[in-house]
Amino acid sequence: MSRGRGKRLSADLKARVALEAAKGHKTASEIAQEYQVHPTQISQWKRQLLDGLPDLFEAGQSRKEPTTEEVTAPLYEEIGRLKME
Repeated sequence: MSRGRGKRLSADLKARVALEAAKGHKTASEIAQEYQVHPTQISQWKRQLLDGLPDLFEAGQSRKEPTTEEVTAPLYEEIGRLKME
């Protein structure tokens, strides 16, 4: 007998639930009852949130590499302008 999959929750909902748990205004049981999820799952999402926060700030400081389109678009505009002249 195979075990069925539970309901799929959006990443947005998981983030909201984890953030609410991290704030600590309500217990995990209260949040679980409100969102109809198991308290253990809420604890896992909260742990994932707290573990991932340092990475969020490190990634924000790294320099964003320009995409190919961002580099080539001005060059094509310049070529077009030069052809018209």
